[in-house]
Amino acid sequence: MSASNIVLTVVLMALAYLLGSVPFSYLVARANGVDLQQVGSGNVGGANVWRSCGFGPFIVAATCDILKGMLPTLAALHLAGLPPGAVMLVGVAAILGHTFSLFLKFKGGKAVATSTGVLLAVFPLLIPFGVIAWLVAFLITRMSSVGSLMAPLVELLLGSALYIAGQLPLAYAIFIWGIGAFIVYLHRSNIQRLLAGTENRFSKIF
Repeated sequence: MSASNIVLTVVLMALAYLLGSVPFSYLVARANGVDLQQVGSGNVGGANVWRSCGFGPFIVAATCDILKGMLPTLAALHLAGLPPGAVMLVGVAAILGHTFSLFLKFKGGKAVATSTGVLLAVFPLLIPFGVIAWLVAFLITRMSSVGSLMAPLVELLLGSALYIAGQLPLAYAIFIWGIGAFIVYLHRSNIQRLLAGTENRFSKIF
């Protein structure tokens, strides 16, 4: 990679991190009179917006969280014309901004929506399978955490199959493997509650 591309990658990573740090879920909830850090799970992610504010605010928050992953990745891919590895570094920076927000004392959400945005930018064909997996798992269990764990698992399996078949660049495959493991790690407290049978369920969907 050329020196100019390295500089451009670093600049875009910094901008992606700043955009990723904007806590849209937190802001949407505050606009509805709710402090996400004080209600529900205390997490500043979309699921807590849904549980605490309703489905409409959740859609707004989730859309914004998806866009902050998708837009900088698209800029790196199409406007800057960076190679796949650099594009994924920009996407990862947006995800890290979301998870370790500069504006929330380096706390944040659990990376599901923002990771979806990054994947939408580089390989959108996987997204419908992840969405279906999330919906099926959620509707069966009424637990958003189960859906959030099932979706990356399905995308990881399909992404691996596509990589083996030569249909997915290595950089994208590494991103899918890495982000899948990262999402599981971020949901470790949810997994503990699932094993203990104490995980929160949605009493109503809409």
